[in-house]
Amino acid sequence: MPKAAELLVAALENEGVDRIFGIPGEENLDVVEALRTSSIELVLTRHEQAAAFMAATHGRLTGKPGVCLTTLGPGALNLTTAAAYALLGAMPMVMITGQKGILSSRQAQFQIVDVVGVMKPLTKLSRQIVSPAMVPTLVREAFRVAEEERPGPVLLELPEDIAAAEAVDPGMIPPHPVEIPLASGAALDRAAELIMKAERPLVMLGAAASRPRSSSDLAQFVVRSRIPYFTTQMGKGTVPGGTELYMGTAALSERDYVHEAIERADLIITIGHDTVEKPPFIMGAKGPQVIHIGYQPASVEQVYFPQTEVIGDLGPSLRLLADRVAGKIPNAQALLPLREGILSRVAARATEARLTPQRLVHDIRQVMPPDGILALDNGMYKIWFARNYRTQVANTLLLDNALATMGAGLPSAIMSALLYPGRRVMAVCGDGGFMMNSQELETAVRLKLNLVVLIIEDQAYGMIRWKQAVDHFPDYGMTFNNPDFVKYAEAYGAKGTRVSAVEELRPALEAAFAGGGVHLVVVPIDYSENKRVLVDELHQRLPVT
Repeated sequence: MPKAAELLVAALENEGVDRIFGIPGEENLDVVEALRTSSIELVLTRHEQAAAFMAATHGRLTGKPGVCLTTLGPGALNLTTAAAYALLGAMPMVMITGQKGILSSRQAQFQIVDVVGVMKPLTKLSRQIVSPAMVPTLVREAFRVAEEERPGPVLLELPEDIAAAEAVDPGMIPPHPVEIPLASGAALDRAAELIMKAERPLVMLGAAASRPRSSSDLAQFVVRSRIPYFTTQMGKGTVPGGTELYMGTAALSERDYVHEAIERADLIITIGHDTVEKPPFIMGAKGPQVIHIGYQPASVEQVYFPQTEVIGDLGPSLRLLADRVAGKIPNAQALLPLREGILSRVAARATEARLTPQRLVHDIRQVMPPDGILALDNGMYKIWFARNYRTQVANTLLLDNALATMGAGLPSAIMSALLYPGRRVMAVCGDGGFMMNSQELETAVRLKLNLVVLIIEDQAYGMIRWKQAVDHFPDYGMTFNNPDFVKYAEAYGAKGTRVSAVEELRPALEAAFAGGGVHLVVVPIDYSENKRVLVDELHQRLPVT
């Protein structure tokens, strides 16, 4: 008879799992042995947090839950940040942790933490497996819950004595697609009427618009309606830029140039907006009407309280809405004349002969093909990439505007390179965020990935330092020293290059991609533009009254 651990691995194979990321422990050695003889690859990482970042990114890019594995106690607790990352970012993931035996207690309370309890507020479902016979049904339920709207993480804890116990195989449960209802006809009619009557309509594409299942129908809605659109940070790339209707990305909550269009709009159609994102605009009592189109009802917040909702599967629902409004919106392009002015001012100084954020984004855009993937860590540069980096394909700029954690950039890039070995993949990290999971360079080298890691070096926690200056606090507590990053990369078996002049950046990146393997490129940054543009320049622009 099979062990419960073997049933677990068979159930994972039944779900189509081909890789598991993590660090095992003595409490799940039976699971490791079952993996050894299975079709699933165990990708050993150097930290459990990185393993879960990789699994979450798998969910984000494919729509199918990624899987990670850890031991009990300290290993399991290292998953908490990445669990929150997946929960707030709506990324399907299944975490499997070990535990001491529950049928007997030969080690008292050694290393025992209530991981199931800890994870309950950070997951959609957190369960301990207490019987081998339950394994197939609990695994099927875990994947169903992780994948259904709103996607997110699930935890299954398998104690070592249950894992080692034998059981009759009850058979696997065949997976079935997650079906999402369509929006009601009445809701679609109400929305269509508002859209056709609007004098200055505007579309906003949010995080949930990036789900792999909905991108083609969403693009067709924009093309058929001919309404200009802007995106949130996590909604970038959901509609190809060639529509000539793109108005920009809301990297800030107000005052940016894209807000010229937002402030003039009398109707904003938000598609896939999730209020876990930092607000792309702030609703007020005198603001525009808002139609919320999403998989789930809007979460009503002080800054977001839509008057009309269209709830259902985004793609098919948008197809039905487009049928109602296509060719019948007399003022569809009323805000389009603002487009050139907004985009030209956002792109200003992009080719200046200094290593400014604008120049950095410009040169990277020249190096990356349309389907190339940038995985951003979290830092000041994220605002600049959100504003200035033009995307044409969904999920080609992976940034986190929900939990906004540091340390996720390199693991996310590793997952992207594993999934898409034929595409250019680059991790973009600040020196602070990079060092939080820099040990995963060894993982990338061991996996023989083609990956470029760009480190933006300012020897400080730059975003908080900027905020400290904006709030008129003294410059204190934000700076640090770095290792020699070129030697650091070489110590892991990677290649390293330091850029010292602006004209060296693009050739260095091209050479890194051409050379293959893991290549770390270090570039200093002139962050004086943070205050000049994002504070002084934008504060001179008065909002529309």
